[in-house]
Amino acid sequence: MQEKSIHQIFVVSVLFKGAHALFEIVGGAALYLVSTEAIVRAINRWGYGELAEDRSDWVAEHVLEFGRTFSVEAHNFYAFYLLSHGLVKAVLVYGLLKEKLWSYPASFVVFGAFIAYQLYRYTYTHEFGLILLTLFDLFVIYLAVHEYRLLRKHLPTH
Repeated sequence: MQEKSIHQIFVVSVLFKGAHALFEIVGGAALYLVSTEAIVRAINRWGYGELAEDRSDWVAEHVLEFGRTFSVEAHNFYAFYLLSHGLVKAVLVYGLLKEKLWSYPASFVVFGAFIAYQLYRYTYTHEFGLILLTLFDLFVIYLAVHEYRLLRKHLPTH
């Protein structure tokens, strides 16, 4: 594959990471703006409405269970986690897209830490989405290593 094609795939992959970061930032900020009580009320309103239509609604049952255990502490954790995770990722995405040399090793460390956490969470949740996210992160790291090597050799990436 030509270097230009590899670079284009890298840019698109990093843009996906950036979009995900933006969703995390917006979600984290929204969580800070909405009270725990309002979230629990919305969960209950939706969940009990769904159960009224279908008493065996698996999703509604699990969402209601989440609402029963959703605390102020959990709310604050989710808001902080999403906002900080998104901001860190956004800074790295900016650096990678601007080909800032510092952003490559920083992204290897940060995305590697995200992978470790995702695999740790997988051992508890068995959520297939965590495996897909981990594979995507590994793919982005692989492409970033390739780009970093070219930039360190002062070769054009595109």
